[in-house]
Amino acid sequence: MKKELLKIDCEKYFLENGLQVILYPDHSFPLVSANIWYRVGSANETPGKTGFAHLFEHMMFQGSKNVPKEGHFRYIQEAGGNLNGSTSIDRTNYFETVPANYFELPLWLESDRMGFMAEGLTQEKLDNQKDVVMNERRQSYENQPYGTAWEKLFSNLYPSNHPYSWPTIGWMEDIAKFELEDVKKFFASYYSPSNASLVVAGNFETAKMKSLVQKYFGEIPKGNHVRDIFVPEFQIPATKKIVFEDSVQLPRIYLGFHTTKAFSRDDASLDLLSDILTSSKNARLQKALIFEKQIAQEIFSFQYSGRLDGSFIIVSTAKPGISLEKIKEEVQKEILDLTQNGISTEELERAKNSLKSAYIFSLQKLDHIADHLNHYNYFLNEPDSFTLDLSRYEAVTNDQIAEAARKYLTAEHIELNIIPKK
Repeated sequence: MKKELLKIDCEKYFLENGLQVILYPDHSFPLVSANIWYRVGSANETPGKTGFAHLFEHMMFQGSKNVPKEGHFRYIQEAGGNLNGSTSIDRTNYFETVPANYFELPLWLESDRMGFMAEGLTQEKLDNQKDVVMNERRQSYENQPYGTAWEKLFSNLYPSNHPYSWPTIGWMEDIAKFELEDVKKFFASYYSPSNASLVVAGNFETAKMKSLVQKYFGEIPKGNHVRDIFVPEFQIPATKKIVFEDSVQLPRIYLGFHTTKAFSRDDASLDLLSDILTSSKNARLQKALIFEKQIAQEIFSFQYSGRLDGSFIIVSTAKPGISLEKIKEEVQKEILDLTQNGISTEELERAKNSLKSAYIFSLQKLDHIADHLNHYNYFLNEPDSFTLDLSRYEAVTNDQIAEAARKYLTAEHIELNIIPKK
């Protein structure tokens, strides 16, 4: 990979109120994309008050002082653009992509809800969105086959007071207890310029964009300081097996291993290990369980890297008549072989090329570039970390893959079995 292909000429600066601004002018696109990250996610919540970050993502589309309810969607879509938002354990983001001649519109919309959202918060809007979120939880979790598996897995993978132990959507009993004053307090605590970073990418003139960013965001008050979250290191004390009966046709096994956080020493090795295990028909677990022994309907794995911690997950659905114990036995056999005998150079190169290909493909879309810039800024404090990111994968060796597998995948872990109701 030629280094210049990954060079992104962006500029990062701060407004006086603390807002981080990252500008990436690129006149090859006929679009402008605005992408704002607030450094707040479900990890900023506390037991008994979970789900606020996700609820607030919904509330942010309910109108602000100068924008009516659902106005954000209507204005952007009428301009021929698209928009959305998402919440994770670590951050909440909002993004709009519009034709270049509408470049001022997303700045106005985002600044209005950053600076004047509190005036639009009402009990009626809260009650409405509580119902929406509770219904979302019923449809996507409680009434969905295997729907509650992830929260069962992670609530056992992490200690009960760890901020990654509860689901991002929140527990149902907590959602039902949301009060308007709690919501207003949450907004005042986290939705401020000093806790946000704004990326604007696409077809614009830098001087004009700087003037508009100052115009729309410069007078918003800085807000309170948000304290960093610190979690003590821990290890899973003993392997734990959980069996849960659900309305499913086929049994499914989840194996969860405690690993390491984003951009740490073993993070890239674990990503590549996942690719080597399950990414294609030539991957070790797919080849063994699906094609050779034909005992699994599907199998996949991934390294989930958060800001505070990480986990490696392996999931497999058994074929009819096959026990989950048999699936686990074959998975462990393949992992043991990898730890003892390592991997081939061909496997490593295939994994690196697969990751590189997906990465380069993501850079073809402007909104993906904007999100990469905010992602790197959040985790590394340097938005132009494209080359650094790819280089860490290029540097991984065969021995480091085997070392990561030995270190993490042979340790104590959580096993969750979802089985059909009797």
